[in-house]
Amino acid sequence: MRVYNFAAGPSMLPLPVLEQAQKELLDYQGSGMSITEMSHRGKIFTAVNAEANALLRELMNVPENYSILFVQGGASQQFAAVPLNLLDKGKADYILTGNFASKAYEEGLKFGDMAVAASSKEAGYTYIPDMKQVKFRDGIDYVHTTYNNTIFGTRYTELPETEATLVTDMSSCILSEEVDVNKFGLIYAGAQKNIAPAGLTIVIVRKDLIGHALPICPTMLNYAIQDKNDSLYNTPPCFPIYVAMLVFRWLKSMGGVPAMQKINEEKAAMLYDFIDNSSFYVNKVNKKDRSLMNVPFFTPNAELDAAFVAAATKEGLVSLKGHRLAGGMRASIYNAMPVEGVKKLIDFMKKFEKENA
Repeated sequence: MRVYNFAAGPSMLPLPVLEQAQKELLDYQGSGMSITEMSHRGKIFTAVNAEANALLRELMNVPENYSILFVQGGASQQFAAVPLNLLDKGKADYILTGNFASKAYEEGLKFGDMAVAASSKEAGYTYIPDMKQVKFRDGIDYVHTTYNNTIFGTRYTELPETEATLVTDMSSCILSEEVDVNKFGLIYAGAQKNIAPAGLTIVIVRKDLIGHALPICPTMLNYAIQDKNDSLYNTPPCFPIYVAMLVFRWLKSMGGVPAMQKINEEKAAMLYDFIDNSSFYVNKVNKKDRSLMNVPFFTPNAELDAAFVAAATKEGLVSLKGHRLAGGMRASIYNAMPVEGVKKLIDFMKKFEKENA
């Protein structure tokens, strides 16, 4: 029996995608081989790689003056790759809105003069700083943001006002809502939340930013090397790229990102409305900064939180335990989570509240 998986990542994939992958696993397109067995330089896989790239460009309206790279190492490896590729003047500013934003900053410190332009750490990362009040240093190479914060459940609803290149980590929200790629110099995202199994990382980078890597930049982190070789410089994460292609096809069939955004807004509104009208559950995030993808919530105490997670699991609602840094519960409601899954969660929350209030 399939459960409703609310994990923050790796997370659930669309059932039609899993079924298609299952159907094709032993013999892909009559080749007599699995996609996991064939050469990444053969015609069959290079076609998969090209289609995945083209579909992502179409779904996100990525302009032609941007390159799309499929790399490895997770978003965490981009914490180093970004400064190694983009530092020219040697300094950048970071906005710290959660654990991964802070890790990106700490990694950046190894390579240049990095500064914290704003932070919400003092309030437990429960809000996004007012972008109109954030001041950046002169002469910086880029401003780094984390568009959606997986652990604490916040997201940007307005962007920093800066003439510097804007870089963002979209790992937990890519393809969940429309974004104007032109406003960013670089977008990166681990695929294991909204796109594919773990192992694939997506980098969308403006072409004029490619080719200026620091001399110490490792070959595998150099965007110019990856771009020149169509992300096939070495063996790529073939199976995740293939699944990503299937997910992109599925998303396109659903009406693309605009249609998916409407569904995601419906799911999030449904869950937040229930929490806000409950005297038992609480969400601590500033309302205007609430994530569409990751919804943290708490019962009156830690003992009830643990009881909630255990009871929910028995009902087929799994992976609801909050991150160790935040506690409580967290429902990650990515693109693949159907409306029915959120409704079932709310029904269970009502039942648990009635039994424990």
